[in-house]
Amino acid sequence: MTNLLIKLFIKNKDDVQSPAVRGKYASLAGFTGIFLNALLFAGKLTVGLLAASVAIIADSFNNLSDAGSAVVTLIGFRLASKPVDKEHPLGHGRLEYVTGFIVDMLILLVGFELLKSSVNKIISPSLPNVNTLTFVFLSVAILVKIWLFFFYRKIGNIIRSSAIKASAFDSLSDCVATALVLASAIFAKTLGWQIDGWAGILVAIFILFTGIRAAKETIDLLLGSPPDPDFIKSIYEFAKNYPRIVGIHDVIVHDYGPGRQIVSFHAEIPSDCDINVAHEEVDTMERDMNAEFGCIVTIHLDPLVVNDPLVNELRELAERSAKAVNPTFSIHDFRMTKGETNVNLIFDLLIPNDCAMPTEAAQNAVEERIKGEYPRCFCVIRAEHPFV
Repeated sequence: MTNLLIKLFIKNKDDVQSPAVRGKYASLAGFTGIFLNALLFAGKLTVGLLAASVAIIADSFNNLSDAGSAVVTLIGFRLASKPVDKEHPLGHGRLEYVTGFIVDMLILLVGFELLKSSVNKIISPSLPNVNTLTFVFLSVAILVKIWLFFFYRKIGNIIRSSAIKASAFDSLSDCVATALVLASAIFAKTLGWQIDGWAGILVAIFILFTGIRAAKETIDLLLGSPPDPDFIKSIYEFAKNYPRIVGIHDVIVHDYGPGRQIVSFHAEIPSDCDINVAHEEVDTMERDMNAEFGCIVTIHLDPLVVNDPLVNELRELAERSAKAVNPTFSIHDFRMTKGETNVNLIFDLLIPNDCAMPTEAAQNAVEERIKGEYPRCFCVIRAEHPFV
């Protein structure tokens, strides 16, 4: 069903880097969510009023909030797809993350309201007047929400949207909420148990947990979370297509919203290569990466001595020493200067962010290992941490 809707309403469905195509996906998700949640709200409210069930009425307003969330998500995508302007030269893409956060807050609000109404139901219990229509409609509502979960999840994964993924989690929590409401209605009808309030508390806790988890993911995007490891790996693999580029390092990905990423890194070029030829190759690589990944790319040239046996030997020594101290360490920007009595080794030591060893201790340990094998060395080490 989802694939059919995508085929019917979205042209160029595979061009997910295009803001226009992403907007069409978002519109499809938004209007579908608004339509189905509005129907569920109207139906549950009617059934809840007829059955005099506070749990069913509360669940209906949960669907109303979902429809409102879909409206917010739709507006957010429309704003995020606006072109760059004087005040926002990097675009409006992060507005999608903001609307995702608003959806998360609405989920939490629904959870708190449901918790409040459930406590009141426990304090003042009453037996709902449920019938076959109640059971049938709640069962259908669960099936609709299960489909919406898979629908939102598929579209969210296609366009990598945190807002739509949050709606998927919300739909899943609605399934559990409605299932508990249905169970309490069955127990009320068959056994006369007044457990609406207790079922509501369980539902509220589940909704709150879902909202907190989704909010954390959205806040991470707003603060700046690490890029997709597969994306970084593809950049390193892409660099291998250019014979004059010996290696790359200091990769940084600036995320200004889906489809608006700025990538920068250092490219190592043999020091004896013609600077004009090297610059032309780097320019070509920037254009090729823009076409391949849909991102803005800036590359800094780093000259690297590759034909001096002593430089190669000492660079290997520095790399080996760093790995000996910690297998996760690496080096780059290696340079060597010769004095009358000493050899100066200058390089950057890359230390993972989760390394427990203090920076100064790591630098000293690497230097000691180098001097242990080559006493004439004097090391100038600059420790840094990765951005990816």
